[in-house]
Amino acid sequence: MTSIDPAEIVKFEAMAQEWWDPKGKFKPLHMMNPVRLDYIVSQIAAEFGLDRRSLRPFEGLRILDIGCGGGLIAEPMARLGAKVVGADAAEGNIAVASLHAEQQGLDIDYRATTAETLAGMGEEFDVVLALEIVEHVADPAAFVSTCRDLLRPGGLAVISTLNRTAKSFGAAIIGAEWIMRWLPKGTHDWNRFLTPEELSGMMGDSKLQPVDARGIVFNPLTWGWSLSERDLSVNYAIAARRSE
Repeated sequence: MTSIDPAEIVKFEAMAQEWWDPKGKFKPLHMMNPVRLDYIVSQIAAEFGLDRRSLRPFEGLRILDIGCGGGLIAEPMARLGAKVVGADAAEGNIAVASLHAEQQGLDIDYRATTAETLAGMGEEFDVVLALEIVEHVADPAAFVSTCRDLLRPGGLAVISTLNRTAKSFGAAIIGAEWIMRWLPKGTHDWNRFLTPEELSGMMGDSKLQPVDARGIVFNPLTWGWSLSERDLSVNYAIAARRSE
């Protein structure tokens, strides 16, 4: 059983060579990444009682970045001291990520595989990151459950995605795909976006306890991103703990 949607994999295979081009098709992720990274680091540090100001605060943690793409999050996690497994079903992404990590002198365990395969192997992690992937899988509820299975008791999952609102249609599809052309048309399917309530419900059903939710908000006036406790209308992230 797999949550992989082959049509979605084909989309990202076609863009694989552009992962590290800040002006290419992944420009929105490069722009968002510092704010998204800050949220992830703060949640992990708070959950495990770590000092994020230290040189390698995540030393001793094993982190899975599922749907890792070219490694935009896996690399900072490795620099912070974690042992990182980066997994992606698109082999082209893994090839790009592996080469870039090698060029940076980073030791990251990249694998062309799925979350379900890793869970079936009995792999366990302190942290599972699933960023901008749940809206691309065939069965989101099953995928969230698999993320829970990959966590050790007391582990933390951070899942980020897009809300299903009129505002998100305007920003992610009309704005990013049609007008700005940051992404190829058809990259996103608005009908597959999840509301925070839907994602939280899937987490609860999978015995993951949400501990925090934040919006990741783009301001067209400052041309920058920020975190918001209130505005989850477009991009957002939820952190959840495996309590048992």
